[in-house]
Amino acid sequence: MLKSVLAVTLAFLLESCANVAYYTQAVGGHLRVMQAAEPIPRIIHDPSTAPSLRKKLEKTAEIREFASRELALPENGSYRSYADLGRPYVVWNVFAAKELSMDLEEWCLLFVGCVNYRGYYDRAAAEDFARGLRARGLETYVANIPAYSTLGFFDDPVLNTFLRFGEEEVARTVFHELAHQVVFVRGDSSFNESFATTVETEGMRRWLAHQADPARFREFEARQQRKARFKELVTEYSDRLREIYSCPWPEEEKRRAKQETLDSLRLAYARLKSSWGGASGYDAFFDAGLNNARLGSVGLYTKLVPAFEALLEQVGHDLPAFYRRVEDLAHLDKEERRAALDLLLDAPRLNFPRQTSSVVGQGNYP
Repeated sequence: MLKSVLAVTLAFLLESCANVAYYTQAVGGHLRVMQAAEPIPRIIHDPSTAPSLRKKLEKTAEIREFASRELALPENGSYRSYADLGRPYVVWNVFAAKELSMDLEEWCLLFVGCVNYRGYYDRAAAEDFARGLRARGLETYVANIPAYSTLGFFDDPVLNTFLRFGEEEVARTVFHELAHQVVFVRGDSSFNESFATTVETEGMRRWLAHQADPARFREFEARQQRKARFKELVTEYSDRLREIYSCPWPEEEKRRAKQETLDSLRLAYARLKSSWGGASGYDAFFDAGLNNARLGSVGLYTKLVPAFEALLEQVGHDLPAFYRRVEDLAHLDKEERRAALDLLLDAPRLNFPRQTSSVVGQGNYP
């Protein structure tokens, strides 16, 4: 009995120490990001600023104003400063799942509740954590993350980690991360990310329409169609795997069926890619190796998007009204929220015209 108590106590202490170390790197990493930030107007007006950087930041300032004026996103200090971190990504997120499960592992953290990933400001630390998970029999995926949201607790800066990808990526990122400041539910990653992705996509359509460049708009819509087909493909095969894992088969039989399914997914992607004329934007996803964690990470960001898009159509693409409806959903418990989102998918789809002009005067929904 004493040995059991000591073992449990030791495990608790080790886990507590690990959590302290994790929070220490998280706090330290974020503080270094904030310390590196400078106001964008100061950088723009600094004669020593490289012309290429000045041009990018001027466009970023336009995007930020558009976000509040046209998308009803928060009018605050976020994305009004810039930090060059001297590295390609701000954090690395570790996703994990059991060998025969499509359910992502969860970690419960202060402030944000339980999430399906664990973020590190140092890639080596993320890889080390992932190795430890694999030693326990889990499958892992370490994702490169160019941006994150502090949910309005801090004035999040524009980072070199996403500025380097160009105007459209900056716009996507700003719209997505500001959406997290509008509605965020502790412990429901799929809800949060799918909502933000929906706002991001609607925002991009409005931003590109505002730019009055039909060719760019057509290119964006073509990319969106490819993205939708990619997500549908991954969802279809993830559902097949989920069905396999739920069968009362021996584990070896499940492993064989799993491998056959992953091989079929690769072939299906090759056919899809051919139908795109060879567009290779998703090659890296497949080349890095497929597993439950990698496939599950896609669903985290997109699984509920169709339901949010249906809700957006219901309110005639009126973003303030959309935000209010999403807030109503956020107040439900998780099961009720999922049921309400499922009902949205079954409701008749209404084809309202898209709004492309200002939706609110002060940049916040009433």
